[in-house]
Amino acid sequence: MTTNAVLFGEMLRHYREVALLTQEGLARQLHCDRSLVAKVEAGRRVPAEAFAKGCDEVLGTGGALGRLWGKIDWYGQVEHPDWFERRAEMDEEAIAVRAYQTQVMPGLLQTPDYAAALFARRLPSPDDVEERVRARLSRQRRFYADDGPLYVVVLDETCLRHMVGSSMIMRDQCAHLLSVGRLPNLRVQVAPLDRPDIDRPDTSLTLIELPDGRRWVYSESLDLGHFSNQPAVLARHAQTYDVLRADVLSAPESAALIRDLMEGYAHHVQPRAERGDLGQEQLQRSERRRLPRIRPRVHIHPRPRP
Repeated sequence: MTTNAVLFGEMLRHYREVALLTQEGLARQLHCDRSLVAKVEAGRRVPAEAFAKGCDEVLGTGGALGRLWGKIDWYGQVEHPDWFERRAEMDEEAIAVRAYQTQVMPGLLQTPDYAAALFARRLPSPDDVEERVRARLSRQRRFYADDGPLYVVVLDETCLRHMVGSSMIMRDQCAHLLSVGRLPNLRVQVAPLDRPDIDRPDTSLTLIELPDGRRWVYSESLDLGHFSNQPAVLARHAQTYDVLRADVLSAPESAALIRDLMEGYAHHVQPRAERGDLGQEQLQRSERRRLPRIRPRVHIHPRPRP
């Protein structure tokens, strides 16, 4: 049976060939890896909306791929873990989400390869990984739409330096952050590691605002989700978050740091291919040691504590 992903891939291949571009040539202009173009054309990868619109611009399709992307129900019925179902339902109706994330990228910002690498660490089969990735990506579509709800996230720099999968996956993840950070409803800021004056929450947290005015604070511990709508709890965490956002790098400064880290990861992609069959675990350890501690191209002065 022909799937929506296969139909989209065939149309992409048609427009690419009409434009006399190879997969490598298209990938170069989109600043992504050739394997991503190949997987989308084969119907084995759900493309992001930004990818579809980028292809429209490069291939001169008049917006055909973007319109097709918007009409396809890419995910259909997906199942989230029971403990996460309530949070997923809130994402479907939230008008604003403000988050602080430590250790790994938040699910709403993960690329398919990054999510797959995370799930592969603890799920037993490729089918389980694929299902969980589809469920995770299904939450993103609403926030990446033209009229998507507000999403502001502060990433601890650890999220950017914690190697997940490979240098290539991390490079593409950084590129994805730069891309979605240009959406009018979405902002990405970074809490740099060399700023001990920043008062960071002890764990990741999310502030969710619903259409009826209800507000919730959400956090996780292992495989449990914790919700609270108590006014005192909400007020305390909202103040912590507002002060945090004021003290961290601005969105443009954060983009500069992310871009530098992306270039650092890209530097290791080609040497990795040349090293042949070196074990993945050994390679990642080596890359992690050699990745330079690049600082942003801006001068940051600590702000006085309020």
